[in-house]
Amino acid sequence: MNEPASTARIQMDGIDIHVEGEGPQTVVMIHGWPDTWRLWDAQVATLKPHFRCVRFTLPGFDIRGPRRAHSLAELVEFFRKVVQATCADGKAILMVHDWGAVFGYQFAMKHPELVSKIVGVDIGDTVEPAFLRSLSGSAKLAIFVYQSWLAVAWRIGGSLGDRMTRWMMRSLEVPSDPALAGSCMNYPYYIQWTRTHGSYANLSAVRPACPMLFIYGRRKPFLFHSPAWAQMLARDPRNKVVPLDTRHWVMVEQPEAFNAAVLDWLRPA
Repeated sequence: MNEPASTARIQMDGIDIHVEGEGPQTVVMIHGWPDTWRLWDAQVATLKPHFRCVRFTLPGFDIRGPRRAHSLAELVEFFRKVVQATCADGKAILMVHDWGAVFGYQFAMKHPELVSKIVGVDIGDTVEPAFLRSLSGSAKLAIFVYQSWLAVAWRIGGSLGDRMTRWMMRSLEVPSDPALAGSCMNYPYYIQWTRTHGSYANLSAVRPACPMLFIYGRRKPFLFHSPAWAQMLARDPRNKVVPLDTRHWVMVEQPEAFNAAVLDWLRPA
């Protein structure tokens, strides 16, 4: 069966880029751990009558592909090529979550001319000292435990690394399909803690030049942003901060509320 005219799939650097919907503006969706391009199914269903939607599985996250870590510079360059190949007006509305937010924010800082708006989901100023200061001691310990476990799983690899990864997914009650997950997705944690592959030691502060909608889940043991950062965003009238009663995977746990907030912000009356 042929795909509808509004649906296409192209390849870039061996990765499938899924393009759906129609409209003058393009939403480029970037997921995080331990997800794939399918994370955004509910968002594409809502947005594609109004926007062109572009999504893909992050380089190195496909369990069927080669297992290797990708540096931040490689990912930023990949995003640049995707935006330039798929965005008719030369700019993307970024919709980003988890590690996809960390990487997507850095792309926006490096290439502000390619980003018109940002929808950031549940990840804020995690690369900044203010975030660490906002965490309790127990929150810092929890972050160290799950991230170091996943970094070790990446280093071990193979079936044991995959089992370790899926065990952590169950422990964290991750709503993703474990059949699509493996230790290959853990390389950001390995880079974070070992400072290999270019490191993440010198990331830019998250200060977007474009308007930003920040949606986060408040039903968590701790937040992935500092309150001061959210307040800084909200002071700009172009921006909006929306808390929802979810955990980390906001778009999956409350897709209707999430999609309504996004559409309301992207298409103001």
